[in-house]
Parts: sequence; structure tokens; C-alpha cells
Amino acid sequence: AEPAPGLPDYVLDSDAVLKDTANWRYGRAPDYSKTRKMFHETKRMSHEAGSLPDLVQNLVKNWEVEASFKPTLSDWRTVDPENYSFAINGSDPQTAEHMLKVGTYNAIISPNEYYSPEYSDFNSSHKTFKRMMPTFAWEVLEVYSGPPEVAFRWRHWGVMKNDYVGFNNKGEKVTAKSHGGPIDIQGVTVASVDDKLRLQSVRTWFDPMDMFRQIAPDGVVKKDAVDK
Repeated sequence: AEPAPGLPDYVLDSDAVLKDTANWRYGRAPDYSKTRKMFHETKRMSHEAGSLPDLVQNLVKNWEVEASFKPTLSDWRTVDPENYSFAINGSDPQTAEHMLKVGTYNAIISPNEYYSPEYSDFNSSHKTFKRMMPTFAWEVLEVYSGPPEVAFRWRHWGVMKNDYVGFNNKGEKVTAKSHGGPIDIQGVTVASVDDKLRLQSVRTWFDPMDMFRQIAPDGVVKKDAVDK
């Protein structure tokens, strides 16, 4: 399947926005080489270049880079800023500014016995999960419909290489020892895109607790009260 002429680079190349000259969160573009390597070695699907699943996969990967590492919305190329919103499991839609303020993890995880956005800001939330799972790859499994309303199922996976340490909905410090095994979650997203294939309304459904059940499969974790 040959891609149509004139398609934007962010649907043709998963690393397109990493080449941008932009106001990067930490002064330079992030290094995704280890994550991309793990993706190629352990992915389940091999989408033909230029196919709809490949285009969707590239778009979302570039969006994730921008949402995580471009703190200035005007630098984002993968979204239609005037019409963009993001919602999880039927919740009220969030703006891009909200995600930029709280972080991608805090935007999708509700307070629970393992973790709460209330006790973690953008930087600390990313450190919590990045330290536990240094590479967290993402792929499209199936695409059910094409533009302008794109529905697809996805997989997000990695290996728990270090202990999980976070703060839960009671403000307790939660520690789960590393088991060195895989963490693999799946979900479904329905996204509308404009004529430039930029994301507009993004609606995602998945079970956030699935990750924590895999982090602590025996349900036994250490909880310590801390001075609030």
C-alpha cells in the first residue's frame, strides 16, 4: 500500500518530531533509541509501510513525544490545537494545556491504592514509571476505521527492571519489588483527525489498574505513612 502523496512526515516516520527544532522540555530532543530497539525486537505486529495501521502508529508515537517533551503547545505538530481534547474511559475531555501541566501519566491514571496524581507532578510521575520500566514501547494491533474517525486497538509494553516506588491515594509511599518480568497493557482509542491528519478529539478506553496488577501480581506491597 503506497502512501498518498503529500502525507505529513509525522505519519510516515515514527521519529519525525524528534528532528524538530523546538523548545524541548530538557533542552534537547529525547533519546528514544532504546525504546525503538525494544519495539522492533518484541513487537507483535509488522505493518506494511504506508498502510493505515502504520500511519496511525507513527502519528500516535509522534504525539506521545510531543505531549511528553514539548512544553509549548504551539510546537506540537500532531494536533489541531483549536479542536484538540483528550479523554479516558468516558471522563470529561481534557485540554492539551492540562496534560502539559500534570503530565501524560497523571492525565490518564485515576487515584488508587498504588498511585495518585495528587502526590506527583509532571517530572516526578515520569521518573516513577521511567525508573521502574526504562523502555515502554507502543504499537497498533488493529485499525477498525480510517479518517476522519480512526478507531484502533493498541498495546503498550515493557519490562519491570527496577522497584516501583510511588504515592497512593492516601499519601502513603508504596513500594513493589521488581519481578523482572513483562508488563503488557492494551486498550482502544477512537480519534478524529483533520485534513492534515492532526489529532482532534481523542477518546481512549483501557483498564489503568491492569498495569498495577502486573507490577504487584501477588498483591503484596510495602506501604509507609509519610509526613504530608
